[in-house]
Amino acid sequence: MTQTGNMTSLIMIFGATGDLAVRKLFPSLYRLYNRGKLDKFAVIGVARRPISNEEFQNSVKDSVLTALGKNENIDEFISHFYYQAHDVADSGSYGALKELANQIDEKYELEGNRIFYLAMAPEFFGPIALHLKSDGLTDVKGYKRLVIEKPFGHDLESAKQLNKQIRTAFSEKEVYRIDHYLGKEMVRNIEVIRFANAIFEPLWNNRYISNIQITSSEILGVEERGRYYETSGALRDMVQNHMLQMVALLAMEPPIRLTTDEVRSEKVRVFRSLRSISGGEVDKYFVRGQYGSGTIEDEQVPEYRAEPMVDKESNTETFVAGKVMIDNFRWAGVPFYIRTGKRMKTKSTKIVVQFKDIPMNLYYQPEKMLNPNLLVIHIQPEEGITLHLNAKKMGGHLDAQEVKLSFANTGINAMNTPEGYEKLLYDCMRGDATNFTHWDEVAYSWAFVDNISDVWENTKAGDFPNYSSGTMGPRASDELLEKDGFFWWPVDYLDVDICK
Repeated sequence: MTQTGNMTSLIMIFGATGDLAVRKLFPSLYRLYNRGKLDKFAVIGVARRPISNEEFQNSVKDSVLTALGKNENIDEFISHFYYQAHDVADSGSYGALKELANQIDEKYELEGNRIFYLAMAPEFFGPIALHLKSDGLTDVKGYKRLVIEKPFGHDLESAKQLNKQIRTAFSEKEVYRIDHYLGKEMVRNIEVIRFANAIFEPLWNNRYISNIQITSSEILGVEERGRYYETSGALRDMVQNHMLQMVALLAMEPPIRLTTDEVRSEKVRVFRSLRSISGGEVDKYFVRGQYGSGTIEDEQVPEYRAEPMVDKESNTETFVAGKVMIDNFRWAGVPFYIRTGKRMKTKSTKIVVQFKDIPMNLYYQPEKMLNPNLLVIHIQPEEGITLHLNAKKMGGHLDAQEVKLSFANTGINAMNTPEGYEKLLYDCMRGDATNFTHWDEVAYSWAFVDNISDVWENTKAGDFPNYSSGTMGPRASDELLEKDGFFWWPVDYLDVDICK
């Protein structure tokens, strides 16, 4: 996982005038440049719009200033950026792009190393990959890597077709499928917490853990993404990738060593162990919801069906809660509860590992039960870890109360955590694919999710909308845990004392 790669590269960003490039990619490259992480590099921005190099460089400069408010070495940085107007379906455009790439490669001594970043709509992934191969852009003496954003397909069948197209031009080792959650510092920290601490790994099993909860909530609605969201929904948009990836990191066996192949192999074993659910079982394990109108931060917001480009009788879910079971020796009987949704009470991504109660409570008080021990991993907006323990109160008798031991990646003594895209871009240039998703992971997660979506698409949810904006989802989400004797740990309760 700590490979050292060649940081010399020509990066071609397809969709260079789009939102992703402007908000994430350009600022991330600038931070890498300012930190001395780029050896020799150049960027070719590729998009349909006809603009000059100077206009493109100014847009890169504006994006960096807007995102970071910094201008140190900015003019030198943007001098490495070039622009090529491009028609993704026209071989002539690829010929012109190849000629420009060869010139820049020679100018900056980039050794024929190329990264093709497809920051575009998914329907272009396959055709672009095929053109890159047939029109000679992948004929290089250095490395070639293809970076792809989600969604990778719409279901398992479409993902297979897309993978077949891409694999005609790039090998699996050359394909970097981005899941930006895997770039988040505390998601990457899950492995360290588990495998570098003797107090956790012996307890990380069904003998000591009662359940694990993963929450990723947003206060935003679908905004301008209505057309995309209508064909996706929360299940495909969040569960198939981000949520199941976090489940895999939490549940995987310790790898033999921290190499890309070994880590991926253990994650795939988790996906293979997921209990498949289908037909009438789906409603026992998964809950769907759609937000109604409500109040967010003292502002009245509309229901999902009133959003732009959304069907007025839409059956699309904006919330998913589920119980994921992993049928292997370590996790048999331990539910992994996941929930994700839009227009919820707060923006928060947290993992709660709830340990089992002690066999006999010596400190039992009729009016107050001891809380179980919790390990909380705060992913966003805070970054940190909180361990919930029970200890004696100050003074008085041997009465126990909860105490929280916290570490936060913010504040005076904390590390400056990099933006997720910055870390993933750096990994890609180094040739470290550990935190990118392998095709096997994609295939198994789609197979799991397809069983659920098949049922939901063929049965209309008669009670939509079923949760108000500004809440934590529908009542059925709470009932999902209650029937197992658990409850969702309140996000605001878990926030107490973090970052203090």
